[in-house]
Amino acid sequence: MDDTLDLWKAGLAEAPDEIWRRTGLRVLILADNDLTRLPPALGRLRRLHTLDLGHNRLAEIPEEIGELSGLTRCLYLHDNRLTRLPRSLGRLERLGYLNVGENPLGRLPEELGGMAGLVELRAQHAGLTELPGSIGQLGGLRELWLRGNRITALPAGVSALGQLRRLELRENALTGVPGPLRGLPRLRQLDLRGNGIRTLPGWLTELPALEKLDLRWNPLDDGVDDGPAVRALVERGCVVLR
Repeated sequence: MDDTLDLWKAGLAEAPDEIWRRTGLRVLILADNDLTRLPPALGRLRRLHTLDLGHNRLAEIPEEIGELSGLTRCLYLHDNRLTRLPRSLGRLERLGYLNVGENPLGRLPEELGGMAGLVELRAQHAGLTELPGSIGQLGGLRELWLRGNRITALPAGVSALGQLRRLELRENALTGVPGPLRGLPRLRQLDLRGNGIRTLPGWLTELPALEKLDLRWNPLDDGVDDGPAVRALVERGCVVLR
């Protein structure tokens, strides 16, 4: 199809210049190559709805990515060598899915909050110690995947994620269940495996939609794994793994 270009595993060390002249492209797949850079001309492809740059050796993404106003479905940037994300990502306000995992990022830009259309955000194994406060502006976010970071707490803005269904915080540095999760109306699955959690707050029972709570591989204090909060959740049908 003229509107799709699939160069997956094409052995590319550099993207051919002809790509940036194909302004009618809707889908561009450059995954699993050896790309180390992208030109500013990337910003010409304003009809793209899906862009896959995963599994390359990119050290940076040009700011011109923010000009891809048609990007509404997926943007894959995972498994590269990115130490920062361009601030212009915040201009992709209609994008639904973003994967920036498996990069040594250290942080996510505050401009992330401008991506109001995000439904799913993946930032696993990205060296994160915190999330930007602006994450609370992602009112339509349903899934947030944060496994294998060094997060110790969540910002207060998380309490505004009223559409959040699934939250993965496995293998982080939490010592307690983050308070901003309290009362999230649609949270169904909460994965807290492999943290440093010892006690559980009573307000866990206030999560009305919670169906699965995974507490395995935490140093829970004696009796906590069968305490009142866990019993109340189990009695109402929530699966609690501990």
